[in-house]
Amino acid sequence: MQPSRIAVAGASGLIGSALVRSLTADGHEVVRLVRRVPRGEGEVRWDPEGGRVDAAGLAGCDVVVNLAGAGIGDRRWTEAYKTRIRCSRVLGTAALAKAVAAMDEPPRVFVNGSAMGYYGETGDRVVDESAPPGDGFLPELCVEWEGAAAPAQEAGVRTVFTRTGLVVARGGGAWGRLFPLFKAGLGGRLGDGRQYWSFIALHDEVAAIRYLIDTEGLSGPFNLTAPTPLTNREITEAMGRVLHRPTVFAVPAPVLRTVLGEMAGDVLGSQRVVPKRLLEAGFTFAFPEIEGALRAVA
Repeated sequence: MQPSRIAVAGASGLIGSALVRSLTADGHEVVRLVRRVPRGEGEVRWDPEGGRVDAAGLAGCDVVVNLAGAGIGDRRWTEAYKTRIRCSRVLGTAALAKAVAAMDEPPRVFVNGSAMGYYGETGDRVVDESAPPGDGFLPELCVEWEGAAAPAQEAGVRTVFTRTGLVVARGGGAWGRLFPLFKAGLGGRLGDGRQYWSFIALHDEVAAIRYLIDTEGLSGPFNLTAPTPLTNREITEAMGRVLHRPTVFAVPAPVLRTVLGEMAGDVLGSQRVVPKRLLEAGFTFAFPEIEGALRAVA
């Protein structure tokens, strides 16, 4: 890919910051969307929940990537926080999609974040991008989140949805909390440990997003998960092997529900999600197995 001007919303998050580093290292000009007053030419003001974007700042952008949104696992899901999660994603996506659609020279691709939460509880059933949405808060959120990108699609902009799994990284997300516990010898399975966790190494997450940007003809939903989902018990055992720590502790399901409330359903739920479309498109994972993904960041 020739050096391009690429706008990124959510550039300070776990995935966004890693993507910006990768793009910048390869000579691309990255424009960060910020909510405060811009501090330089590399920043553009936007108000996602207010539906406002400084569209002039997007001029010349070949690609727009939207990874913005309040953290799903950052705190207990009160009704107020669920509203914040929804608004930060749905309204922000709508604002960007409308801005993109209104540009005199729209970008060639709009990449919009989504999540494997789209599928809801899948149990032992393997699901790919052809599966329908599940039931509950996260599936409903993902459907609305992706639907908010309609203005960009209707304007003829190639639009991609990244249904991301649990990102293996030290700096944030689920693993950002798991690593300290396991290193302290306090790690263990959650609930009965039979629930499937569909993971992806941060390196592969960034590489997949860039592959979807660079590969013409790819649009619609793509599961960004490693090819072989594992159970929470299997991942717990792998963490113990990689970090050389015991994994004898277990957190019973009732305790998780008491501590986490409704969000416990996401932790205890099983999602056996596979990246069928990404593999068919020719993408190669650097870390298809959990131990390699863990060792890369441990």
